[in-house]
Amino acid sequence: MWQTFMAWLSGDLSQDARIWTALAPAVLAAAYFIIGLVVFSIRCLFVGILKDSETEKRGASVLVGMFLRHYFFWVIYPLSWLVLRSGLPANAITTLSALIGMGSGVAVAAGRFALGGWLFLFAGILDTLDGRLARMRKTASLEGAVLDSILDRYVDGAFLVGLAWYYRDTWVLFPVLAALLGTSLVPYVRAKGEGLGVELRGGVMQRLERVLFLGGGVALAPVLEAIYNPDLARPPHMLAIAGIIFVAIFSNITAITRLRDLLLALAPKSAFLSKKNFPHWYIWGTVTAAIATAVDFFSVFGAVELLAFNPVWATAMGCCFGAAVNFSLNRWIVFRSKDFLVAQLNRYIFTSAMSAALNAFGLYLILLLPNASYLFAWWLVRLLVFLSWNLPTQKNYVFVPRQPTTQPTTECSSGCV
Repeated sequence: MWQTFMAWLSGDLSQDARIWTALAPAVLAAAYFIIGLVVFSIRCLFVGILKDSETEKRGASVLVGMFLRHYFFWVIYPLSWLVLRSGLPANAITTLSALIGMGSGVAVAAGRFALGGWLFLFAGILDTLDGRLARMRKTASLEGAVLDSILDRYVDGAFLVGLAWYYRDTWVLFPVLAALLGTSLVPYVRAKGEGLGVELRGGVMQRLERVLFLGGGVALAPVLEAIYNPDLARPPHMLAIAGIIFVAIFSNITAITRLRDLLLALAPKSAFLSKKNFPHWYIWGTVTAAIATAVDFFSVFGAVELLAFNPVWATAMGCCFGAAVNFSLNRWIVFRSKDFLVAQLNRYIFTSAMSAALNAFGLYLILLLPNASYLFAWWLVRLLVFLSWNLPTQKNYVFVPRQPTTQPTTECSSGCV
């Protein structure tokens, strides 16, 4: 027994060890939470949902609704009671959660996905208790809130950095880095909004969802690997990869959605980015951009694959074709501009020339990397240039209605002829 325990502790990656190190905590936790869900549901049928005031303030998401949120805080009440009775200060729970969470990053970096995933989940549960504990004891403070928020970022970062280290030689590194970016931007945009007086709590991928999907996927990944890849010393952990990609996509969508809501809340009523004009511009702008991008892409693809053009020069040429289509559609459909055509066209030519240069140079930089695909690089650079250059300059520079220029008048006093 002792030898088995020491082998497991030192990293035994046998098939049985992978299954049981992943499933043993899951079986115990599942039994507790499933029985709790049954009891909670029966209780709700007779006396209604036992609502948690703090959960009501935080709101729900598409992935985790209010019923599940109320149930979660009800089912972990014994742990909350135990922590309360322990006499530990709230900041101690905060730092304990951070230490365990950062330890999860070390575990996954070493390939111990079951251990790392369960540590990350447990740290997430503890993180839900520190603020409640402080409010129950009436010891809540701004210092504690700041400490909790900052340490949460360290925990998320440590876990994803550990995953990045494990996947450092594979393509999975890119979705891990995208997830790291998204999980950093979601709270940052919210904090920026609160600093400007705008509350931003919506979004599909909030921290509870990130902890559940990322931690759960990593914790249970060794089970599938023990079944399908029992002989690999360094398995890919497909379930973990699925969780990483899911979090990478929806955390960035949440960050972008919150940024959009923040800009809408801050935009003056006369601005084009107003709630009245935004849906029309967003829908038609997306359609016209997709059409122009398709023209651009097939031009590049044909020039490279059929005519054997250099990808860099083909990209510049494709941008010119796409720009012509985009200008026409934007002028007459999206913005419905009646501004002077030549002046507007001059502004658009400058914007498009700059866009072509940025796309070509960006593609050149990415193709400096070994084994880089020009198709992937093209789409990546095209998206970044569109969001950071094309979109704002077209809205705020090219198609902005120009005020008519009026000649200054001279008032004549006595003596004018």
